Amino acid sequence: MDIFNVFSLLGGLALLLYGVKLMGQGLEKKAGGKLKTLLAAATSTKFKGFLLGVIITAVIQSSATTTVMVVGFVNSGILTLGQAIGIIMGANLGTSVTSWIMSLIGVDSDVMWVQFLNPRTFTPIIAFVAIIMLLAFKKDSKKADTASILFGLSFLMYGMQIITEAVSGLKDVPEFAELMGMFSNPILGVLAGAVITAIIQSSAASVGILQALSLNGTLKYSSAIPIIMGQNIGTCVTAMLSSLGANKNAKRAAFIHLSFNTIGTIVWLTVYSVVNAVLQPAVSNEAVTPLGIAICHSAFNILTIVTLAPFNKLLEKLACLVIREGSDKGEFALLDDRLLSTPSIAIDRSRTVAISMAHEAERSLELAFGILFDYNEKTAQKVRDIEEAVDKYEDSLGTYLVKVSNQNTSEADSHEVSKLLHMIGDFERLSDHAVNIVESAEEIHDKELKFSDGAVNEIKVMISAVREILDMSITAFENNDLKTAVSVEPLEQVVDWLKVQIKSAHVERLRKQECTIEMGFVLSDLLTNLERISDHCSNIAVCMIEIAHDSFDMHEYINNLKSEVTKEYKKCYEYYKQKYSIDKIVQ
Repeated sequence: MDIFNVFSLLGGLALLLYGVKLMGQGLEKKAGGKLKTLLAAATSTKFKGFLLGVIITAVIQSSATTTVMVVGFVNSGILTLGQAIGIIMGANLGTSVTSWIMSLIGVDSDVMWVQFLNPRTFTPIIAFVAIIMLLAFKKDSKKADTASILFGLSFLMYGMQIITEAVSGLKDVPEFAELMGMFSNPILGVLAGAVITAIIQSSAASVGILQALSLNGTLKYSSAIPIIMGQNIGTCVTAMLSSLGANKNAKRAAFIHLSFNTIGTIVWLTVYSVVNAVLQPAVSNEAVTPLGIAICHSAFNILTIVTLAPFNKLLEKLACLVIREGSDKGEFALLDDRLLSTPSIAIDRSRTVAISMAHEAERSLELAFGILFDYNEKTAQKVRDIEEAVDKYEDSLGTYLVKVSNQNTSEADSHEVSKLLHMIGDFERLSDHAVNIVESAEEIHDKELKFSDGAVNEIKVMISAVREILDMSITAFENNDLKTAVSVEPLEQVVDWLKVQIKSAHVERLRKQECTIEMGFVLSDLLTNLERISDHCSNIAVCMIEIAHDSFDMHEYINNLKSEVTKEYKKCYEYYKQKYSIDKIVQ
């Protein structure tokens, strides 16, 4: 084996790792929002959680990635620690799917249909189909995702072939045979499997390398089995690193993954060593095959699950004992970078935080309305505190959503990100207007100004209208209710009309000397803020409607709505105009 074989080995490993990643990304993107449905199913029973772990890992082809996702889900409150244990157990079994796919590298026969199972035969066909799909369906994202899956499988199998060819000469190297024999020492075998898997951070690729090495006939079962056990420990490194900076339960989930695989390895390595020493089965000295590695890998994971599943409560208690109670980051923990690998989940968590942000902005406005004519300094400060909190929401959400948008998202997820990015700006501006209203209240209080009874009543009517439009827009956003969103714009037009009516009434009071110019300035600022609040509510509703119709031209929608008034729109407008008419107020 010369330097060129080493280069081939490294190149094959690169293709293998890239293939695993590309195939996983394509499968995950194909699944899209279905992951959220699967997660909901995991909350009912531990067995369903186990099945979920198997399915997700089989889909994304990486138990390490699944466990990192689980750490993120626990950190953001999607899953409890108890639910996470079942998924982690399932992930260990799900990763075996990759080893079975790669075991096809050992298929060899003169029978034609069997030859088609060999990667040398089907890999070029799969790659050709993938490129045809990619060129023929450029604008079809679903077809592109399928092409990505096929390309990933092609890279994976071609990488395996290159690795196999690169190491084929090792069978004639006595030193290599001695090295493989050293791993028949169970401790050394476990350490080798753990270290290699920890370095490349992919148990699938580690198993694939082992399967490629087995083809030269120098690797025996006695060496392969301990290495396979060690690979299960090495794959925990990714999740452990991922849990750094997470909350206590997320750290516990990563620890459970490590303890589950470590305890399983200790138990079954002990059983294997005893059986091997006492019975000395002939199979231990036989050369292992890629299929044999896949069988051993699956068997070990099944045995570990059967052994430790009855003790999942004890595993949970052990994790809680090792990782003590500590302080968590609160709601912003939902915006977890570990969820970026599953954009649909990350967006769902972002939406939850955005809903909280919207309600905080609404609360600030309610408090501001309450002290407009009955000033309270503590409440005024509370409004300012909420406004600062809403600013933090906007910064955190905006930064996180930009990260999500840089991922390989589906078209639906991309639209949801755009919608949220548009809306958080409007939510933040709502809290700004709450502070502006507080400043008007302070001016009225400090200067001992007094509105006329007519003006107070008119302002209260407009505030009632703004309260309703605020509630409608946030409810529409929270429930993704397009029907309610459509009803927002007519009320916004009524708020605009109210502003004009109240200003006209003020001019009339000035003429009758029932009000002052100074009060007129305060009134103008107040009306402007109320009208701007309704504008932002309109922006929220219109953004929902526009993105639902795959368009982002908000102003064009509003203009069309005004120029082509439908009967329903006109009916809604007249209803709100009558409901909030200031003509009914007794001056």
